[in-house]
Amino acid sequence: MKIKNKTKIVLLSGGASSEREVSKSSSAGIYKALVDLGYNVTVIDPALGKVQYDDSEKYFLPDEQDTKVSFLNYIPAISLQVFDDADLVFLGLHGRWGEDGTIQSLLQLRGLKYTGPAVLACALAMNKGQAKIIFKNNGVIVPEGFNVFKESFEYKIDKDWIINDFGFPVIVKPNDEGSTFGLTLVEKEEDLEQAFEFAFKYSNNVLIEEYIPGRELTVGVLDGTALPVLEIRPKHGLYDYECKYTTGMSEYIVPAPIDDDLAAFIQEQTLLAYHSLGCKGYSRVDFRLAPDNKPFCLEVNTLPGMTATSLLPKMAKHKGMSYEELVDTIVRISL
Repeated sequence: MKIKNKTKIVLLSGGASSEREVSKSSSAGIYKALVDLGYNVTVIDPALGKVQYDDSEKYFLPDEQDTKVSFLNYIPAISLQVFDDADLVFLGLHGRWGEDGTIQSLLQLRGLKYTGPAVLACALAMNKGQAKIIFKNNGVIVPEGFNVFKESFEYKIDKDWIINDFGFPVIVKPNDEGSTFGLTLVEKEEDLEQAFEFAFKYSNNVLIEEYIPGRELTVGVLDGTALPVLEIRPKHGLYDYECKYTTGMSEYIVPAPIDDDLAAFIQEQTLLAYHSLGCKGYSRVDFRLAPDNKPFCLEVNTLPGMTATSLLPKMAKHKGMSYEELVDTIVRISL
């Protein structure tokens, strides 16, 4: 292990996904922790390409009107000289091109170490429909669902499938987005078409999923160990974008007030999902707990949020680990 202050870390912030602002919030916290820990940190926004900011703090501020961001800038950005002697790339990115294996592929081609799982695990986790098949084959309980592709979409046929297979309410969401972007809880048939239109704005691949009533749970994984189960109690009926990223819009309880045996089973399901995709380092696995106490795995987040309201730091804190210690641990296990 290298001595601190000599370990050079490039922190990737922002990105070109719909979760750009969330990525900035995560990266702001990560940056402060890395600097306070004594690491040599340089911030890069891959969506800006070769022209980067001189002031590190600017990477975490809202974009100016003339800011041009694109995933097409990722290759020239990763080609910058700053990466030549980097010991580690800390991924503060979320969403498409950050969690789907794209940036991981570019970093791997440059022979760079980075935080979070490798390319294939990220690609599988981001494809929610495909991940559900893998989970199911590995003994992880998942909601029933199917995918609809924009190029072959026929509303009447897909509507009939939903009515016959699920009924209402039902979840309609993009297959490869996070932070509930494009997601709708459809409670009646007349709202279904609008939900499809909304989801297709974010992806050409939409996932239809049975709605699981009950409680919202999540479990972090750090270096292959499941953290305590955390319960989320959103102010809205659904844990939507506002509830996720607005202070005071959700209540978080850790450990979740559930039976010890049930908590142990959910942690077991967490590790099954985590390992079935080939994850490593750190991740977070989200669940819905039905009224009969049956847990349903929704997805694996390969780069879980690290904002002030994020869940992984809350679970780590319950284990006696401060935010800085969590960031330091992620650096150490990644190196």
